[in-house]
Amino acid sequence: MEHHLSLLLISIIALGVFSQWIAWWLRMPAIVLFLVSGVVAGPVLGWMHPSEDIGPVLSPIVGLAVAVILFEGGLSLRLHEFKEAASGVRRLVTLGSMLAWGLYSTAAYLVGALSLPVSLLFGAILVVTGPTVIIPMLRQAGLNRRTASYLKWEGIINDPIGALLAVLVFQYFVLSGAYPGGGAQVFFELGLAILISLALGGGVAWLLGWAFNHIWVPEYLKAPLTIACVLVIYGLASEIFAEAGLLAVTVMGMVLGNMNVAGMAELRRFKEYVTILLVSSVFIVLTADLDPKVLRHLDWHAAALVAVVLFVARPVAVFLATMFTDMEWRDRLLVGWIAPRGIVAAAVAGVFAPTLIQAGYGGAQQLLPLIFAIVFASVILHGFSLGRIARWLRLSVEPNGVLIVGASPWSTELARALSNELHVQVLLVDSSWHRLRTARLAGVRVLYGEVLSETIQQSLELNEIACMLAATSNDAYNALVCSHFSNSLEHDRVFQLPMYAADENNDSKVVARPLRGRPAFDESAQYEELWRHHFQNWQFYKTKLTENYGYDDLKRDRSPEAIPIAVLHDDKTLLLSPAAGGARPDIGDTIIYYAPKRTDEDRRRARAERAEAASIRSAAGNGASEESDKESS
Repeated sequence: MEHHLSLLLISIIALGVFSQWIAWWLRMPAIVLFLVSGVVAGPVLGWMHPSEDIGPVLSPIVGLAVAVILFEGGLSLRLHEFKEAASGVRRLVTLGSMLAWGLYSTAAYLVGALSLPVSLLFGAILVVTGPTVIIPMLRQAGLNRRTASYLKWEGIINDPIGALLAVLVFQYFVLSGAYPGGGAQVFFELGLAILISLALGGGVAWLLGWAFNHIWVPEYLKAPLTIACVLVIYGLASEIFAEAGLLAVTVMGMVLGNMNVAGMAELRRFKEYVTILLVSSVFIVLTADLDPKVLRHLDWHAAALVAVVLFVARPVAVFLATMFTDMEWRDRLLVGWIAPRGIVAAAVAGVFAPTLIQAGYGGAQQLLPLIFAIVFASVILHGFSLGRIARWLRLSVEPNGVLIVGASPWSTELARALSNELHVQVLLVDSSWHRLRTARLAGVRVLYGEVLSETIQQSLELNEIACMLAATSNDAYNALVCSHFSNSLEHDRVFQLPMYAADENNDSKVVARPLRGRPAFDESAQYEELWRHHFQNWQFYKTKLTENYGYDDLKRDRSPEAIPIAVLHDDKTLLLSPAAGGARPDIGDTIIYYAPKRTDEDRRRARAERAEAASIRSAAGNGASEESDKESS
């Protein structure tokens, strides 16, 4: 039995993680692969039955996982993002939630033919637009920060609100049916639970932040202590009122995430790793545990209800809730369509449905299959359409820009060549207004300030950045900048100017290799050397490779001293050239390199060499043709 359980847990984790990786490789929503993997492993092939194999401990495990996921979601909610989308978010999580509940419940009662209590519970559950689904979708869709903030804030805040609303409806009908006055008791308990949850979550988060900043907790214990506090707060709040723990941990994450806590970047990174593992595993478990028999309760009423919820009720609720706000019509259109449901909706329905069935409420046996049908439909439809609709509405940001940190004469000229001549998005950042003057006058987009400051971090749109170059005169500072941005841009897209070989051979005088970015361009492209080349009138050149003029021809024609800079692909994506050499450029790519200024003699020599090479190729081709003619004769 223990051996079987070990294999089951290994299979669940492996399926979840490999689904994430395959989804990234195929550039498709990971949540779709979670659902497919779980259904195939569970109901289709029967390899796993989590509720039978794991037993009654499965439900508490899922609850704890959801608590950690919601905490991580709250941790990612930044107040500066809320200010950008403030009025829209406030409407979505208040008036929008109430309108959605009313419209979903009405549709369930009139279209789905459910009883009124079950309809109200159905509508409350669907208020939840799960962050476990939204956040992976946003990671792949490339939305601009404002539009992404609407979906992220709504999903994370509505998750506990929807769960509490579902608990309220459930408890109201159960208690009011058990004894008179039960409804009033539920409202009193709910209000008390919300106050206690806010106090618990916010208070513990403030105490944790205070302890971290006053060095009461060592670095290696910050993440474990935080997770332990999340689980304790979830358990305490849930004991006071069912599902109140979800609200408490969400508030805890929001408060802690907006405090200036030392080591917050490491904490966020650790939480993100844990959340990715939990999200994938929980989705595999829930879908693998789905009983095919429950689908037999679905009929045409169910299909019509799913269509009304997705295509009518959600868009109408968002449109009415966001009237007279500063939300653009494109944002309202996208948010009105995108509302995938996930773990919390499925888990809450799975908990309440058996009790309602035992109580004899009409349509209770359809609650769970209906929720799962909407989960499947919304995840698949919204997951595959989000990126396309965002591009159609021009709400997505293509990651083809370059972030250059450090404005020197050389980096300014590089920025000018890329932005003005090749039309590549370039952002040049420096803490000296004087050093940015030349770039500003040349029409280059600049950002004045310390790139590692909180203010600059809030204003940076990293979704549009494909790669970053740290090009200041301080190697240690370049390494610090690369270490910071490698979490967001991937390590292979973060570059810094190379250090001198003499320093590379002396471990006591060089920044450790794991803490640095990738060396850019060429081993001789140090800051001082590039500065010297700039005043020797070196220039940036660009050459597009064709069938008649390939990469070997370019290497032969350009100066032996030339330094490769970047490759610009047809889709305008620019990749900086690593010092160790990258993939061989293809036909259609534009090569950018830095070389001494060409003289007229150099141009004549290059033309002569190209003509000679062309004649040699032509002669070789004619010779092969004649040989072929002889053989055929």
